[in-house]
Amino acid sequence: MDDIVLYRCRTPTNWLCPCGRVARELKKRAIDYGEVRVPQSRRHRAAVRDLTGQDRVPVLLIGDEPIADSRRIVQHLEWRDGG
Repeated sequence: MDDIVLYRCRTPTNWLCPCGRVARELKKRAIDYGEVRVPQSRRHRAAVRDLTGQDRVPVLLIGDEPIADSRRIVQHLEWRDGG
């Protein structure tokens, strides 16, 4: 299986932000993943910018394929797992 890494904000809970929505979806689907907490300040998100050309999170990196936006990430996981 590909290495999966979730780039997310530093919000300490999975209920207050789009990053948490992705984390809940990964947990629900029992997908093992690494996690990178990025700075709150968008100007300090060079790693995210290098992957996607923008500075918003969440970003899910599957192998070398980055997927940005929580809605797109969840749709991709649904597609990948067949529903």
